[in-house]
Amino acid sequence: MKALPWTPVLLLAFLASAAPASADLGDILFKRKTTEGNEYPPAKFPHSVHRYQFTCYVCHDNIFLMKAGANAVSMDAISKGKYCGVCHNDTKDAPAFGSTFESCQRCHQP
Repeated sequence: MKALPWTPVLLLAFLASAAPASADLGDILFKRKTTEGNEYPPAKFPHSVHRYQFTCYVCHDNIFLMKAGANAVSMDAISKGKYCGVCHNDTKDAPAFGSTFESCQRCHQP
């Protein structure tokens, strides 16, 4: 098999990375079971943003299983450093914003 010239390969890589972030690229809306008086909107996980920054195996299958519904993600689990809380925590070494009461709207957008 003949190798591809570098110019088209680099162009394709650039176009793939410049694609707009959207649900078409795997963004996930976490549907929640709510009780009366607990009406926060569901959390939206911008999978496309994370995909551009990290390879799949940073999170899969170390933090998240790659099967819909297989991960019991909750704010309690996140605050204990599981799931999103692995990176989104309140430590000074955290690579991302913390999951605090002040940052709710970063994930829970109406």
